[in-house]
Amino acid sequence: MKIQIVEGLEGAAAAEGLAVVIDVFRAFSVACRAVDNGASEYYAVASEESARRLASERGAYLMGERNAVPLPGFDFGNSPTVIENVDFSGKPLVHTTSAGTQGLIASSGADEIITGAFVNAGAVAEYIARGNHDTVTLVALGTGGVERSMEDTMCAMYIKNAVEDYPNSFEALKKFMATIPSAQKFFDPEKEYAPERDFELCMELDRYDFVLGAEPFEEDAVRLVRVGA
Repeated sequence: MKIQIVEGLEGAAAAEGLAVVIDVFRAFSVACRAVDNGASEYYAVASEESARRLASERGAYLMGERNAVPLPGFDFGNSPTVIENVDFSGKPLVHTTSAGTQGLIASSGADEIITGAFVNAGAVAEYIARGNHDTVTLVALGTGGVERSMEDTMCAMYIKNAVEDYPNSFEALKKFMATIPSAQKFFDPEKEYAPERDFELCMELDRYDFVLGAEPFEEDAVRLVRVGA
């Protein structure tokens, strides 16, 4: 098995085999929490326009952001803190973000697509290890899918190390993550859309024991479902 790490939406477009699309801050940390909180259906959508339309058609909650800021008229932004204790049982969700949901759509050339974050990194590594793909592409999306952000790159490396049985030191990694530019919004009290607790929740290693796979739904949307359970 060849495991390769690529970056950004450009890397996503070239993903082969099993694509693991990684967005730690915050899309796929949010996705795991929302699914665990009972969402009956979960749609990841690239464009804001499609997200609004799909939510109206499905009677779904709208979640999402652009440049980390919640979109006007949406029910929720892209914060795991905001939805931490929300019971979504029986309710569909539509989610659109600047990087994560874009990366899922951009990876459409891969044979299979799953999401990745620290919150389910162990489950992702196990899923990779027991699969039969010749190639695994770890897509570290970065900020807006165009600028490297270390949380995604380091998460890709963490998962690769776990699959290949190389040692990982998560505690040291977490301390480093608190210092990187993309994490500073969580420690700025003026940025209410990015509460400090978001950092803790996004860095809650192996909080979830499931993997989310992306099923084609529309040209601009995929449905996220638990796979490999």
